[in-house]
Amino acid sequence: MIDLRSDTVTRPTKEMLNAMMHATVGDDVFGEDPTINKLEAMAAEMFGMEAGLFCPSGTMTNQIAIKLHTQPGDEIICHEYSHIYNYEGGGLAANSGCQTRLLKGDRGFISAEEVAASIGNPHDVHAAHTSMVSVENTVNKGGGSCYDFSTLEAIGEVARANHLAYHIDGARLFNALVTKSQKAEDYGKLFDTISICLSKGLGCPVGSLLLGSKKHITEARRIRKRFGGGMRQAGYLAAAGVYALENHIDRLFEDHEKAQVLKSALEKCSWVDRIEPVETNIVIFYLKEGKDQKQFMDLLHQKGILLVGMGQGKLRFVTHLDVSMENIEKVNEILVNL
Repeated sequence: MIDLRSDTVTRPTKEMLNAMMHATVGDDVFGEDPTINKLEAMAAEMFGMEAGLFCPSGTMTNQIAIKLHTQPGDEIICHEYSHIYNYEGGGLAANSGCQTRLLKGDRGFISAEEVAASIGNPHDVHAAHTSMVSVENTVNKGGGSCYDFSTLEAIGEVARANHLAYHIDGARLFNALVTKSQKAEDYGKLFDTISICLSKGLGCPVGSLLLGSKKHITEARRIRKRFGGGMRQAGYLAAAGVYALENHIDRLFEDHEKAQVLKSALEKCSWVDRIEPVETNIVIFYLKEGKDQKQFMDLLHQKGILLVGMGQGKLRFVTHLDVSMENIEKVNEILVNL
C-alpha cells in the first residue's frame, strides 16, 4: 500500500534504528538519561530557548503548555481549526478547566486585530479571564498552510500588551521553517512556549518536545509527571530525535516537492473540484458535487492507495519519507485515469 494518510505512519530508517539501539540511557525521571538530556538541550539551543522537555506526544506537550499558562475557568484564543481544540480529546477542558474563544480565518490563520478584539474585559466579572493565545504552524486542517512571520510577530505584540501567554503548536513547524526560509531562533524570541513534534515529517517513531524558559520547563516537568508522562530509559526514543534533528530537516524539501506533483495530478482528475493551496507536505482537495467520498476512497484503496477523508467531500494526502517519488508517480497515473 502507498500510505498517504499522514506523515505519522513513517518508520525509522536503518540509520535511525542504529542510533536508537546504541543509545546511552539512564532514568529520565531522575534527570539521568544522557540521550534525553542531549535532545532537550539540542532542541532548546536550536530555537534559542533556555530548556526543553521530552514527552511521548504533541498532544501532551500542548496540554502541558495549556496547564502551565492558565487557571481553571480561563479562556484560550485560537483558530477553530486548531489541533488543541479539535484533536486532543477535550483535554483543554478536562485537564485545565479552560474554554476557548474560537476565531475564523482563511486556511487556519488568525490576525492580531482579531485577537485584540477577542480578549475578554479583565474588569468584567461576567467574562472568562483571557490568559493565552495559541497558534498552529503549519495548520493541519488548513492544508499545511504557513504563517508569515510578520503576522506571528503582530499577534505576539498584542499578547504581550495584554499579558497573555503566547504558545505555538509547532507539530509541523520544521516544514514551515523549510518552505518559508525562516529561522528557528526567531520563533524562540517570540513565543513563551513551543511544541515541536518528532514523529511526523522528521520520521521518529514517537516523541515531541516542549521548549521554554527554565522556569516554565521546571514546572512543565511536574505537570508531565502528573499527566503520567514521566519515562525512564527513554533515551532509546530520544536517540531517534537527535538523529532526526541532525539529518531529517533539510530533506523535508523532498516531501514538499512530492505534494506539488500530487497537486498537478489532482488538477487533471475528473473527480476533483478544487484544491487548497499547497505549501508543504499536505494536500487538501474537494470532490465535485455529486461525487461520493467513500466510493472515491474505495477506488483508491483497491489500487493500493490510502488517504484520509475529512467529511463532506474534503480529502487529504500527506507526503513523507516513506513514500518515494516513484510511488507518487504511480498515484498520479491512477488519479489522472480515474
